[in-house]
Amino acid sequence: MTDERLDLVNERDEVVGQVSRADPALRWRDVRVVNAFIRNSRGELWIPRRSPHKSLYPNALDVSVGGAVQSGESYLQAFARETAEEVGLNLEAVDWRELAAFSPYQTGLSSFMRVYEIRSDVTPAYNPQDFSGGEWLTPGQVLARIAAGEAAKGDLAELVRRCYGGQP
Repeated sequence: MTDERLDLVNERDEVVGQVSRADPALRWRDVRVVNAFIRNSRGELWIPRRSPHKSLYPNALDVSVGGAVQSGESYLQAFARETAEEVGLNLEAVDWRELAAFSPYQTGLSSFMRVYEIRSDVTPAYNPQDFSGGEWLTPGQVLARIAAGEAAKGDLAELVRRCYGGQP
């Protein structure tokens, strides 16, 4: 396994160094991540369930695509890489847009992040190393499940609220 290097950023999202993802002292607010939702023409989001072998949030609901921005990568490069790795999609072949950019210092979210939306009515051919399944849910259904106690990756509910307003 290679040592995944991430850029350390300051409170203005400016690169100030590097850190190993495996470093136990890593603070996620000091690095960059990307997240994306796959949204169909009915307004439903494809919400996967994380694989049971994941060290963080095993078996939990997750964003459609997500991951750390590696050292030297742009947010867009990380989005393209993670989209190909996790759901087998090439950004040049799909309709997508940037939804938002967030700072952990202004929102309480875990990291500096860019959030994207991919428009597709096709259930993705997901990577089984990342996900064990997935389903199409409205933003309101996602929030209701989390409120009812279903396990979810840390920022999922807040991202759905911020990006979709908890639509039914």
